[in-house]
Amino acid sequence: MNAMRRFVEPLIRAVLHLYWRHSRGLTLGVRALVIDAESRVFLIKHSYVSGWHMPGGGVEPGETLQQALTRELFEEGNIELVGAAALHGLYFNSGISQRDHVALFVVREFRQPSAPKPNHEIVAHGFFALDALPNDTTAATRARIAEVLLGAPQSERW
Repeated sequence: MNAMRRFVEPLIRAVLHLYWRHSRGLTLGVRALVIDAESRVFLIKHSYVSGWHMPGGGVEPGETLQQALTRELFEEGNIELVGAAALHGLYFNSGISQRDHVALFVVREFRQPSAPKPNHEIVAHGFFALDALPNDTTAATRARIAEVLLGAPQSERW
């Protein structure tokens, strides 16, 4: 299963980015570092890419960053914003393409009426203490958490 996934993931990503290259001049995404009252962070695991990530996704045409953030948090985490999300930074995501950028927001004021139900896109989720992140939390996710919560220098690259 893992060998098949390692083979299929790059193909899916390449096809999607080929489509986006022709339909959009630049790709822009949002991610949220959601931090609960116990200083735990909310992470998700996708069905189509390895590792644990912060919730987020692409900004659709005609959508603001805030609208995309609100939509992605609800879709992926059943999380509703109840206060302002703070923009932490904009990152160049060259690992995806030479035209991809990610806006990272820090979310501390939210409610989650119930845990999200796993679906075809999100297969697992949870709040994790900084010293108990899943082993396969992505390097970019760990770097952003360190920037926001541990005072690590902020990068320009995802």
